[in-house]
Amino acid sequence: MDESIRIQRYEELPTSKHFKSFIESTNLPAVFVGCTKSWRAFSQWNPSNGGLNYLQARVGSATVEAMVSQSAPVFYGDLGSHDRVPLPFSTFIGLCKKRMLTKCKDKEEALDPCLNMENHDAECGDLSLEGVPEQIYLAQVPIMNSDREERVQLEALREDIQTPPILEGKELSSINLWMNNAQARSSTHYDPHNNLLCIVSGRKQVVLWPPSASPSLYPMPIYGEASNHSSVALENPDYSIYPRAEWSMAFAQKVVLEAGDALFIPEGWFHQVDSDDWTIAINFWWRSYTMSSMQEHMDAYYLRRILRRLIDKEMDQVLLELGMGKTRTLTQKLPNGGEADHGDDNYGKMLKGMDIKEKRLCEGNTLVELEPAAVQVLHELVSWVHNCISVSQDQESHSASTSDHNLGENDECKKAVTADLNDDPVAKIIWDVKPQTLQYVFLAMAHNFPRTLEALVLHVLSPVGAEVLTRKFDEMDQQILEEDRNRFYEVFYSAFDDQSAAMNSILKGKEAFAQQAFKNVLDKFVGVNLKS
Repeated sequence: MDESIRIQRYEELPTSKHFKSFIESTNLPAVFVGCTKSWRAFSQWNPSNGGLNYLQARVGSATVEAMVSQSAPVFYGDLGSHDRVPLPFSTFIGLCKKRMLTKCKDKEEALDPCLNMENHDAECGDLSLEGVPEQIYLAQVPIMNSDREERVQLEALREDIQTPPILEGKELSSINLWMNNAQARSSTHYDPHNNLLCIVSGRKQVVLWPPSASPSLYPMPIYGEASNHSSVALENPDYSIYPRAEWSMAFAQKVVLEAGDALFIPEGWFHQVDSDDWTIAINFWWRSYTMSSMQEHMDAYYLRRILRRLIDKEMDQVLLELGMGKTRTLTQKLPNGGEADHGDDNYGKMLKGMDIKEKRLCEGNTLVELEPAAVQVLHELVSWVHNCISVSQDQESHSASTSDHNLGENDECKKAVTADLNDDPVAKIIWDVKPQTLQYVFLAMAHNFPRTLEALVLHVLSPVGAEVLTRKFDEMDQQILEEDRNRFYEVFYSAFDDQSAAMNSILKGKEAFAQQAFKNVLDKFVGVNLKS
């Protein structure tokens, strides 16, 4: 986990100004110890101290929606994995009392006289959920909702809680109650609002992942009703289906919240919550400054900018995973078991016969003598091209101005074009060589092996190879003078019968690489898998 995104812990509650400027603005989680201890709810709602009776008296039989799931104690938030069942609040309190009574009997503990358990059977009898486990979860039951006031079910509890001072000046979207009658686990998800989760009684353990960890959590498709939820099961996850999830905890942070604590969960942060028996929490949701400031007419632009940035990062990541960027070793793996066998022995003669100290390429250009490293790179590139391109048997005699053989596509070449990116030796050769050395190699190829250079670009270079090549060109451009740069490209493209075709081939290769990166982005961050 990146140390720069560690959860901060505050023993004293900061001011609203400090919270806004140094905590909320960073989009990083923070724990505030003792945030709710001054609330009436903190002293009055505690189930171990008569709080269930208090809550029942305050709310009565108001109807609330409870989550019921066959997977309890794990509650998955997607609509297909649970049911929302309306029931009287008093019925839920009855279930809490029943479980508390059972646990006390099992432990042979004395019951708190305030529990008044004598009527618990009648209260639980109100629950007409035949065949459904008694473990249910009050999740996101509104105490206040600015958008849907008619849906507020527990407004009577508003007087017992206070808006934390750090939220002073915030336009709250909603205040909700979360309460479970037994240990419960909520599935991994993110919220589209900033969230302050306040523990009134009990305890919660929260696991948090930054939005950048989305690929390891496999968010559900963006077009679905549960797009903010992870597809990975909490219990017995199938890593054969979700392989990246096996390393998801490397990006996670855990925090334990005791009664009185509060946790700031920024919008977009994935979180998974485990709750102890009879844990009661209140959360406050409000829109972030970023989302509040976005104008709808700019959405399409921001979407394209963000996608482009994710695509660029994904392309860098793909190259990194392919081992690009490592220090070049002296030898590279060659085809045919490492032997420089290219159909006949004439290629070796050609390479030996080439004028390494080539005469002036044009007026104003100094002579270039290829160093051993450049000769090796030249040898490897020509080797790979000749390995997948058929060589004409009718060869012209070699001279000081020798051009290489007539080259044509064959099945091996086509195979090289469509090969898995993890087996792309040409791209790796180009990536590992120094820009200036590559410049000398290409000049030598353009002068001595123009058809090989043409075949390399038009037929052998893969999409990742095209991306690597242009990145090397960019590095080269920064290291040489403009005059030399222009002359290099003039000589390089002079090797092609159709210069536009060469440029087009490189461009289409780069776009194919970017398109695959785009598909990866959709899969990792949007939950949409576009098959190639």
